[in-house]
Amino acid sequence: MAKKKTRDAKPGTKLIAGNRVARRNYAIDDTLEAGIVLLGSEVKSMREAQVQLADSYVRIRDGEAWLEGVHVAPYLFAVGIGAHDPDRPRKLLLHRDEITRLKARIDQERVSVVPLSLYFKEGRVKVELGVGKGRTRGDKRQAIVERDTQRETERELARYRKGM
Repeated sequence: MAKKKTRDAKPGTKLIAGNRVARRNYAIDDTLEAGIVLLGSEVKSMREAQVQLADSYVRIRDGEAWLEGVHVAPYLFAVGIGAHDPDRPRKLLLHRDEITRLKARIDQERVSVVPLSLYFKEGRVKVELGVGKGRTRGDKRQAIVERDTQRETERELARYRKGM
């Protein structure tokens, strides 16, 4: 059986969870990849894709980047000491200069940093972060119209090429 390809799939990676709402609610300018500090039971839950990124965001506190609002369901076979808190903040692994650049951008440009996807890369969990401004209702409608017109032009070009 063929594997289902995803839009953001990169070779050598396995997608855990995506945040489609973030691309709709934010005009994403830049993306960057970060590692994430996890417990063993969290990694096992992520292997089973028991993650929700819906209302998650990145907060920079005391020179460290923290991912908050991510729900990682408890691993079924981890009880007692091996279990984890599903909604705890998780530390992101970024270089110091990346954190300072992000902090400066957040303070000056009033942008938000949201996770776009969570995936395994060479056996480690990585998170793709998007930096962008929030969209208003009108901006969302405009983006939908632009996407639809782009799709229609691509269809017309495909029909034209097919006819030749």
